[in-house]
Amino acid sequence: MLYEWQTKPKKSIMKLNLKKAALLITGLLLGGSVFAQTSDTENNTEYVKPFSGIDSYRTWSIGANLGAPSLLLATGGHNGFDHWTPTLGWGVSLRDQVVHAFGIQFDYNGGMVKGGVKDNQLYVTDIYGQHYTSFSTKYSQFSLSGVLNVATVNYLRRKNAVSFYMTGGVGVVYYTPTVYGAVTPGITTTTSASFNSSNLVIPVGTGVKFRIADPLALNLGYNENFIDGSSFNGANQYPVMSHYAYGYAGLEYTFGKKSKPSIEWANPIASIHDEYTMEEIRLQKQLDAQKAMNAKLRADMDAMNANLAKYTTDSDNDGVADFFDKCPGTPAGVKVDGSGCPLPVVVIPPAVTPKPDVKVYITEEDRKIVKEAIRNLEFDFNKATIRPHSFPSLDRVAQLLVEKNFSLKLAGHTDNVGSDDYNLKLSKNRAESVKNYLVSKGANPSTIEATGYGKNQPIATNKTAKGRQINRRVEFTLF
Repeated sequence: MLYEWQTKPKKSIMKLNLKKAALLITGLLLGGSVFAQTSDTENNTEYVKPFSGIDSYRTWSIGANLGAPSLLLATGGHNGFDHWTPTLGWGVSLRDQVVHAFGIQFDYNGGMVKGGVKDNQLYVTDIYGQHYTSFSTKYSQFSLSGVLNVATVNYLRRKNAVSFYMTGGVGVVYYTPTVYGAVTPGITTTTSASFNSSNLVIPVGTGVKFRIADPLALNLGYNENFIDGSSFNGANQYPVMSHYAYGYAGLEYTFGKKSKPSIEWANPIASIHDEYTMEEIRLQKQLDAQKAMNAKLRADMDAMNANLAKYTTDSDNDGVADFFDKCPGTPAGVKVDGSGCPLPVVVIPPAVTPKPDVKVYITEEDRKIVKEAIRNLEFDFNKATIRPHSFPSLDRVAQLLVEKNFSLKLAGHTDNVGSDDYNLKLSKNRAESVKNYLVSKGANPSTIEATGYGKNQPIATNKTAKGRQINRRVEFTLF
């Protein structure tokens, strides 16, 4: 029998070889040949250990852009002004890239949108009957958006060079439109008019970035801005809502420590590949050192094994050497203690698993079912007979009581027409009638309480027919 200190070197070598083989296969699948890129990995200054956290990257960036705002780019004309006059817009942005695929961005955009009617169109009419032929709108917009990067994982190159993205957010747009009246015989309209306004805006967009250098990128994008208002171009045509488009080009700079790579262009696959490659190098060095130590131990063990034969013989195969075995000849399969003697058999009774205490809660859907039953419940005039059209909603209450074992209190009430005794009896009978119906559908009668209160608890005035109708009711309380 070999002791633990004799077998440990063999096990260590086996474990290291198995771990090395697994790392080699995974590295090949992720990024090609591990050995061919070993030197590149060791000298890679942009390597970030996987799962090391967002602090290992540069994540903040600032951008500026110029573009063309209009009503025509992607969605066609709007509010009748189909002739677009090119103008200039501008914008700045500040973004925090939270993870590889998602960031949060603050934007400011400003500029002017101009347009007019086509040659074959006389004018545009607003909801006030005013006629206009052209407009110009100055605007300033502040918004907060989420940025979703697409295809951040690249199996073709170690580092990304192109980044596609989509954006969506919410903000406020401040604008001052000026409209110019139509000059048409027989039509009276304002020559020109302008006003200030602001509205909620929802910007939605897409774009692509091209890496110029690690901190600098060319940004091409397009936004469609949907405004919660109808007068962005000055001609209010409610209920048609305003919107405008903005196509732009700009530069974006990622700032932070130069020792950290920009998360915008980092490729997670490359980091995982580098991690496995460096782990393989570390394990190879560890394996070489282990082999040298094992060679020395092998020579020592060979000399010692010749003197340990008497300590390793186990005739009855019970795991205790004959030299230490106080109970030789133990039958096969019998468990023994450290001296080779059989262990006493202990019978352990099976553990009893307590049943979990299942709690059932009343949901909003359950309350809706009860409210619907109350709303639909009707009786024949001056009787406790339930009308048939009330049955479907009562069936759903009965099913709820059966499935969830809820308790239900039924409280009958009447108006003040008639004597106290008569109303008390009628309210009690109506509550009992509902209980009997629910029990007939399978509900447990012990969980339903039916009580009549007569005319003593009105919830509306008894001086009007409508109030008396409201007071004639059966209330359901689910618990």
